[in-house]
This record gives sequence, structure tokens and C-alpha cells, in this order.
Amino acid sequence: MDRATKEQQVAELRDKFARSAAVVLCDYRGLDVPTVTALRDDFRKQQCEYRVYKNTLIKRAIAGTPLEGLSVYLEGPTAVIFSWDSPSAAAKIAKSFAKSNDKLKIKGGYLEGVLDEKGVERAAEMPGKDEIRAALLATLMAPATELVRTLHAGAQNFVYLLDAQRRALEGQG
Repeated sequence: MDRATKEQQVAELRDKFARSAAVVLCDYRGLDVPTVTALRDDFRKQQCEYRVYKNTLIKRAIAGTPLEGLSVYLEGPTAVIFSWDSPSAAAKIAKSFAKSNDKLKIKGGYLEGVLDEKGVERAAEMPGKDEIRAALLATLMAPATELVRTLHAGAQNFVYLLDAQRRALEGQG
């Protein structure tokens, strides 16, 4: 690879690291092509990107940035997974895939700071964007739901009272 191509890849990597919500580094040794292709498809569905770069290019791209601490994980073959939309998406997919396939090993990652393997696994347990949206929606709808229940309770209790009175009259004969 010539110098101009390397400089272009380093600039591309810097841009990707700057735009990504989170990054996960994995060792992919032993994975066959169909497995990697399926894994890339899983990542793509969650707005993530799985790419393999030379470690030296990654080190140059993260030099002088907050991600510089990732350089300790750049030994051996390294796949970089960029999460564009949800910070926990890449970690969730990588963790679930690594659980079912022992050939993919999570090395580390970056999410508001450098993470080791355990940190990436904890990041995978974070709720995703859709889960957070659902929780927020439920929180916003709770007062309206309680208001409707309160307004409905008076009429409902009146109906229960009338039904109890009807049963009492039927029991008397």
C-alpha cells in the first residue's frame, strides 16, 4: 500500500472515530467468510459497521485523541466495529455473537472512555435507543393514564353500587 493510500485511510478512520457513538475492537481469528458476512449483516441492520484495518493505521488515526488508550488492544488481527446510532448496539451484537461463537473475542472498546472486555459487556447491557424511547413514552403517558382512571373510577364505583343493590334486592325475594 503506498503512502497516499495509507494517509487517506488514516483520515477516513479519524473521521469514523469522530462520528461514531461507540467503538468495539474484536479479534476475529478463526472465523470463516460466511460467518463474517452474516456478522456484518447483523451489524449493518443495527446501523453499525464492521471493518478490518491494519493496527498501525488505527494507532495513527487515534494518536492525540481521547481514543488513544485503545492502542493497548491493538495486538494481532483486529476488527473495528463502529456504532453510528445507538451506543450499545455494537456491544450487544458482539457480546451475543461471542457467546455463541468462541472464535470472536472482544478486546475492548470506547464509549465515553476506553473500555476493557468487561466494560464492553456492561455496555451491552445498557438499554438501546428504542427501549429508552419506550420508557420515556410510558413516563410521559403515566399522568394522562392516571387521570383517565381517576375520572372513570367514580362512574365505575357507581355501577358497582347499583349492581350490589340489585343483588341485595334479588336476594330478598
